[in-house]
Amino acid sequence: MILVGTASWADKSLVDSGKFYPPEVKNAEERLRYYADHFPLVEVDSSYYGLPSPAMVQAWADRTPVGFLFNVKAFRLFTGHQALPKVLPKDLREALGADPTRNVYLKDLPGEIRQELWKRMREIVEPLRSTGKFGAWHFQFAPWLAFHPENMELLAECCTQLPGDQLAVEFRNASWWTEKHLERTLELQRELGVSHVVVDAPRGVKPEIPTVWATTDSRLALLRLHGRNAETWNKKGLKTSSERFNYDYSEEELEELVPHLRELEKHAQQVDVLFNNNHEDQGQRNARTLRRLLD
Repeated sequence: MILVGTASWADKSLVDSGKFYPPEVKNAEERLRYYADHFPLVEVDSSYYGLPSPAMVQAWADRTPVGFLFNVKAFRLFTGHQALPKVLPKDLREALGADPTRNVYLKDLPGEIRQELWKRMREIVEPLRSTGKFGAWHFQFAPWLAFHPENMELLAECCTQLPGDQLAVEFRNASWWTEKHLERTLELQRELGVSHVVVDAPRGVKPEIPTVWATTDSRLALLRLHGRNAETWNKKGLKTSSERFNYDYSEEELEELVPHLRELEKHAQQVDVLFNNNHEDQGQRNARTLRRLLD
C-alpha cells in the first residue's frame, strides 16, 4: 500500500494562493476536511515548533474520516535543534527559569523537565492513537548531528521514550551516508526498529543528502520530497519555508520515482510519500500527479 500526501495542509502560501481550496472552504476545520477528502495522509509540521494542545489534536481526529493518517513531526529539542524557552509549555518554562532570550538545547533541561516533556509529547497524539489515525513520529535530525556514538544513543533514547510507536528517521548530516558509514546507519535503524526516510533533495549543495532507496522496518517505508531547488536550499534571509522549498516536480521526474516506490512496497507493508515542497499548491498538485502515475 502506497499512501501519498503532503507535509502540512494549512501552509500560508497554500491557503493564500487559492489554488487548492475552493472559495467556500474558509476556515481551519473546513480546510482539513477538504484535504482529507482528497488525500489519505498528512504530516503535521507544527509540532516541531511547539507541542499542540490536546484539544487541537482531538479536533484533527474528529474532522477526518476513518482510515486517515497523521504523521507527526517530533518536537525540535528531541532532534538536536535549539529552541527559545517560550515554545515550552508555560509551567515547564517557569520551572526551567532560563533566560527567555537565549536558546536552550535538550541537554540544558534538568532530568525531571526533560522526562515531563517526553511524557507530554507521547500524550498529545492519544486522540489519534485511540481512533487509529496515528501513523508515525517523524524525527528530522539536525544537520549538525553527525554519525557519532552520542547521536546513536540519542536515537535509541527516542525509541525508548516512545514504546510501541512507529518512528521514522531523517538524517540531515551527510556523514551518515558516506560509503564508510552507510551500512552501519541502515543496520542501526534495523536494530532499533525505526523506518529509514528516503530523502529527495537538491544536488550540488552542502550538505548534500543522497537518496538512499532502502527499507529498515517491514511495517513502514517513507519517501520525503523537499524539491530540487539548489538555489534556495541554503539561501540566507528567506522569510518562509515555502521560498526555500519552491520547486515544481515535472511529470517525468515523478515517473522516475514509481519503480523505486514499487520496490519499497515489496519490503514494507506501507509506503508513505510526503511532498514537502510547499510553495502555493505545488505539493498537492505533485501528489495528485504521482498518485495518477502509480495507479
